[in-house]
Amino acid sequence: MSVVTRFAPSPTGYLHVGGARTALYSWLYAKSQGGKFVLRIEDTDIERSTEDAKQAILDGMTWLGLTHDEGPYYQTARFDRYEHYIDLLLEQGLAYKCFMTVEELDAIREEQEKRGEKPRYPGTWRDRTDHPIGKPYVIRFKNPKEGEVVFKDHVRGEIRIANEELDDLIIRRTDGAPTYNFCVVIDDWEMGITHVVRGEDHINNTPRQINILKALNAPVPEYAHVSMILGDDGKKLSKRHGAVSVMQYRDDGYLPQAVINYLVRLGWSHGDQEVFSVDEMVELFSLDNISKSASAFNSEKLIWLNQHYIKTLPPEEVAEHAAWHFSEQGINTSQGPALSDVVSVQAERVETLKQLAQISRYFYEDFEEFDAAAAKKHLRPVVKENLLAVSANLAALSDWTAENIQQAINQTAEALGVGMGKVGMPLRVAVTGSGNSPSLDVTLVLLEQTKVVERISKAIEFIENRENS
Repeated sequence: MSVVTRFAPSPTGYLHVGGARTALYSWLYAKSQGGKFVLRIEDTDIERSTEDAKQAILDGMTWLGLTHDEGPYYQTARFDRYEHYIDLLLEQGLAYKCFMTVEELDAIREEQEKRGEKPRYPGTWRDRTDHPIGKPYVIRFKNPKEGEVVFKDHVRGEIRIANEELDDLIIRRTDGAPTYNFCVVIDDWEMGITHVVRGEDHINNTPRQINILKALNAPVPEYAHVSMILGDDGKKLSKRHGAVSVMQYRDDGYLPQAVINYLVRLGWSHGDQEVFSVDEMVELFSLDNISKSASAFNSEKLIWLNQHYIKTLPPEEVAEHAAWHFSEQGINTSQGPALSDVVSVQAERVETLKQLAQISRYFYEDFEEFDAAAAKKHLRPVVKENLLAVSANLAALSDWTAENIQQAINQTAEALGVGMGKVGMPLRVAVTGSGNSPSLDVTLVLLEQTKVVERISKAIEFIENRENS
């Protein structure tokens, strides 16, 4: 049997963390088994579904690298298929028209609750043939009255539900629209889905869907219902815990490699290993190793992973993702050092790509002002001579290399008989605008020689204005 999995989000909002983890587990299982991964957009809730939400799902999947082998399919484009099978069930006596009004059903459920019973449709129209003409109706599936639904869940083990606990499910509404549970059954069947990975909130839907599949003589897929994700405080993950949209993590400066690595560990493990490449995930992943317990989101762990990947991935790979953040912050990187070179010198200094862009602006554009605290401490009249001397030595270099730059700075300090800090710190503030940067040799070599000399001149002018004020 060739494995086929699917991710089937509803386009009523962004791609959230829980959905992304479900997509990841489905994708990993398909890849680990040499199978196919299908993307299906379940957009039958026409009032709440939006084009923006559909695009947000596609963008999130692309950013995470969870490429689909088939799709995206849209349920709204498949209504003819659902109609075909609803008509088939009606012809075979496995579904029926129900003319009960919402008000009648509400009254029955209210009485059931008063008696302490589980609210449910009582099957009033199940076997009736006295159908009123012109009155609106829904179509219900004839759920078996006896026996039970038994299925082995990869996460939770064997699950048994008595059929008497299930009422006759509506499969088509009065407006003619098929319902979610029915559409899912037909889609999973026609798309050849062999393994369904989804959230635990769908467990109650599973026996209903299995009964419809059996009524249609369709194969029943295997199921894995994963537990919810909790916030740091132990409550269900929500906006109050920070970013819950996958693309918000992109916007906040996280690498997709870090987010994927973090998500896979929210409910799955392989010993004590924390860092996994995608290839390792594919090799090691198993549905049977998913934990039953809810997972707690830990923002600090995600930050740690992000730092790890910024520091250890090839700089060119990090630069591909960092470029978006530079552009978002209005920094034009077409003129200046290669972005991968900037990543190389800044990687140890940041937690996110957003921070990387923020602290690297001086590589690509001149700054209007010096950091006030750094200038007050390091751009004082006493260092004017030091800056003039180091500027001359740097301007005289015929080969602009990190080694030569460092040598010029050392020689300046020796000639003036001062410590390195008396030359290095004023030079750092002059060239970068602040008192923080990577070592001066690797910082200056990424800037044009003429640019460095110009910025030192600007700092000297700043000192002179300070003297005269």
